[in-house]
Amino acid sequence: MKFSVKALAFLFLAGSCISKPSKFSDSVLIKIADFQDRRQTDSLIHFLLDKNPIYRTEAAVALGSVQDSVASLQLGSMLLEDPIVEARKAAAFALGQTAGVASVNALIPAIEDKDSFVVREALMALGKTVTKNDLDVLKRFDAKDTLTQSGLAWAFYHIGLRGLADSIIVTKAKAFLKPASSYQTRLGAAHFFSRGNKLAKANFDDELISAALTDKSPFVRMAAAGALRKLDSAKSINPLLKILSTDPDYRVRIGAVRSLATIDVNRATQAIINSLDDKNVNVGIAASEVLRPKPLFYEQIVAKARAIKKSRIQSNLYKAALALLPTPELVSEVKVLYANSKNDYEKAALLNSLSSVMEAYSFIGEELMTAKAFVMQTAAAQALADINHNKKFDAKFKKEFSTLYEQAILKGDAGVIGIVTAALSDPDLGYKEEITDFSFLAEAKKKLLLPKDIEALQPLEEALAYFEGKKKPLAPKNQFNHPINWELVKSIKKEQRVKIQTERGDIIVRLFVEEAPGSVVNFVELINKKYFDGKNFHRVVPNFVAQGGCNRGDGFGSEDYSIRSEFSMRTYSEGSLGMASAGKDTEGTQWFITHSPTPHLNGRYTIFAEVESGMEIVNILEVGNQIMKVSLL
Repeated sequence: MKFSVKALAFLFLAGSCISKPSKFSDSVLIKIADFQDRRQTDSLIHFLLDKNPIYRTEAAVALGSVQDSVASLQLGSMLLEDPIVEARKAAAFALGQTAGVASVNALIPAIEDKDSFVVREALMALGKTVTKNDLDVLKRFDAKDTLTQSGLAWAFYHIGLRGLADSIIVTKAKAFLKPASSYQTRLGAAHFFSRGNKLAKANFDDELISAALTDKSPFVRMAAAGALRKLDSAKSINPLLKILSTDPDYRVRIGAVRSLATIDVNRATQAIINSLDDKNVNVGIAASEVLRPKPLFYEQIVAKARAIKKSRIQSNLYKAALALLPTPELVSEVKVLYANSKNDYEKAALLNSLSSVMEAYSFIGEELMTAKAFVMQTAAAQALADINHNKKFDAKFKKEFSTLYEQAILKGDAGVIGIVTAALSDPDLGYKEEITDFSFLAEAKKKLLLPKDIEALQPLEEALAYFEGKKKPLAPKNQFNHPINWELVKSIKKEQRVKIQTERGDIIVRLFVEEAPGSVVNFVELINKKYFDGKNFHRVVPNFVAQGGCNRGDGFGSEDYSIRSEFSMRTYSEGSLGMASAGKDTEGTQWFITHSPTPHLNGRYTIFAEVESGMEIVNILEVGNQIMKVSLL
């Protein structure tokens, strides 16, 4: 059969679009990944000496997930001696994931490496691991190109997170905000100022304001707007108001709203109230969450609560109004809305509204004991705990609360147990003096099992230790219990795509099977079982994440297995898909999509996919929105 030139061209293009198989057609790479999954440090160290640089590199990256200091010496040798750039980068990454003197001792000389990519990775790793005594190494470092400059900016970010940034570091970070710096450098510096703890005094006001107002990247503006809360309010309020009225990106406006919430003047409060009607629902939600209830604005808040149609915003406004003036009429109004609602997520939000009202505890307690939906049970438990933590809590009700807590715990629901035991073990609430017979805690523990109930077992173990007068126990750990299905991994294409159909629209994501095979194959197995179909996004934090995959719909759901954390050199950006967890190696079925770069998650939560299209859908998702279907493309 003959083909025309056009037909041949079409066949060539069609063939070039076929996804290639992943690297796991190589059985040795499967072996390395399996050693990582089983946390077999010695076997991985053996591969650091392999003649094949690919195997050495893969083993080093794997050790970044294992995080065993036993490997630090060999990783250090690899970092300083391996002739392959990728191998040295991987070793630097793994050392940054593994705290200890050996890691720091290897990383310090590595910042003189001849390759800028290696230096960048070593600088970031040092930011995570360096001690206060060795900070001068980073303060003296002279970044000669954009790569090493960005590495230094992110090193400072990590130092800021750890509360170690002195005035020299603050001054150097301030310079990184300048427009001439690269995007990654500016982003690292903006997050340094936004998330840094105990930053030493240095004048960075003008640079930060300029970045928040004029930087060409919305993600730099966003972080800088969030950092404006650290300036004197007289200087920051006008830039923040300008951002709210002019910035086109909703994430930047959220940063401004949250910064305005720290300014205790009426102009700031009014601007937050005005933001409740922002065209992006996430801005309105953020505004309702940070709104400080003030008597001057009471009538306006109540009017907004009655008029607004978004249930999450409405419930937060009722909560603010009730915190000011818990009139019987307003309490009754919320209860009527609750009774008339047919949406469990709306009802859960309204229970949260009542957590401002001491007298509502009996109503909330009744819902805790009778509600059938998990999301309402855990919302009721949290509302009771919030009432209990309120500074106005009347101690005469402590007996009733202890009885309610005991009854709730004995029902045996893992989510409720996790919330209530956290309250019982809070020394500020004083239940150790109130409850003399705490055998119900031991009884509840018998009903919980690892790995499924780890989120409830952690606070329950702490509560038991508290009442027994013992030291806070180590957090329970999941043992290896779910081997990777390598045959299925090998069948997953390198560029495998997935469609997530939601009630708001479709999201197309690309899986990273080569970087997170265990997480990806778990995701694919669940897709094949139609596990996600019909479930909801149970958690949406404005300008952070939209989270789904919970079989209960409230964030406390999981199955009878767990998978391992898989960390890579990939970092969280807009539209990254990560595995939710309650700590390392506790992942299961829940996952999230990020709204923007979230560097505090890097190296701590598995990234297993990214959004290719549909980010506009992610940006409007709300709690309770349904996942209609998830399918492989």
